[in-house]
Amino acid sequence: MSPGKLASEGEAAPMAAGARLEAMRRRVRLSRLAVLTAIAAGPVALCVAVASTPTTVQAATPAKPTTVRTAAAADPGGYAQLFIGAWLRSSADDETSAQARRAQSMAPDVELPDPAADAQSAPGSVTAVRSAQRGAGAWSVTVAAQYAGGSVRYYAVPVVSDSTGASFTVTGAPGVVAGPARAEVAKSSYAVTVPEGDLSSAVGQFLSAYLTGAGEVDRYLAPGVQLTAVSPAPYSAVAVQEVSSVEEAAAAEQVPADGTTVRILASVEARDATGRWPLAYELTLKARSSRWEVAALQSGTAQDGGGR
Repeated sequence: MSPGKLASEGEAAPMAAGARLEAMRRRVRLSRLAVLTAIAAGPVALCVAVASTPTTVQAATPAKPTTVRTAAAADPGGYAQLFIGAWLRSSADDETSAQARRAQSMAPDVELPDPAADAQSAPGSVTAVRSAQRGAGAWSVTVAAQYAGGSVRYYAVPVVSDSTGASFTVTGAPGVVAGPARAEVAKSSYAVTVPEGDLSSAVGQFLSAYLTGAGEVDRYLAPGVQLTAVSPAPYSAVAVQEVSSVEEAAAAEQVPADGTTVRILASVEARDATGRWPLAYELTLKARSSRWEVAALQSGTAQDGGGR
C-alpha cells in the first residue's frame, strides 16, 4: 500500500471518531434544550417531554401469600374439673357456701346436690381424664372423683366455649358414667436383655448420681449433653434391677466402636427414709473411648448441643 494511502486512512480514523463525538454532544444539547423549553412552556409540555424519555420498568415481585394461623380449640378440662369439685362439695341446703356459689356461677342452670347427713365425705381429689369435642364450641369432659376409701366415680360434664376459647359454661347436670377402658399396650421394643457389665454399671452410676447426689452427673454424660441432677436429692440409694435394650449392641460383652448408640429401659429400686420405690428410666447411651456415656434421658431434661 502506498504511503499516501496509509496517511489518508490514518487521518480519516480520528476524523470519524471526532464526528461521532460531536454528534453525541449535539444530541445531549438538544435533549437539555427540549427539557428547558418544556419547563418554560408549562407542566403539560414537561409531562410530554418526560414521557418521551425512555424508561426502564421493573416488574413487581409477586407478594408471598400470608399464612394465617388459627388458634386451636381450648380444652375445657380444667374448667369441668373445677366445677365437679365445687358441685360435689356443695349442698342445696346451703346455697350461700363458697362451694355452692362457685358451682352456681359456673353452671347457672344446674341444680345443686342434696346429700344425706350420713353420706360419704367429699372426694379427696378430682381430675379431668378425657375431653371430647362434640361440635363447634361443645365439649363433653369426663372427670374422675376419688374418695378416701379408694373408690372412684366418673362424671361426664357438658361444657360450651365461646368462639375465642376464653369463656366456658357448664350447660347441664353432670352424668355418672363408666370410666375409660384400659387401652391395649403394644409389645415393648426393649426386647434385648442386657446382662451385668459395662453398660448396666454405667446406668447404675449415672442414676445414683442423678437421684442421690452421690458424685457428679457430668462425668457420665456424652460430650455436648447437659443434664442437672434432681435437687434436693430425693433418695439415699439406687439399685439397678433390670436393663433391656432395643439394639443387640447393648448386650455385647465388650464396649463396641465409638459412636455406637443404644436405647435402653432401666428398672431401678430407689430407697429413702419412707420406703422402697420402683422406678423406670428410658436412656440413650453412646460408646466412646471404650466406655458408655449417657446421650439422652427420655424425660426431656437432657439437651444436646450445650457445654458440659
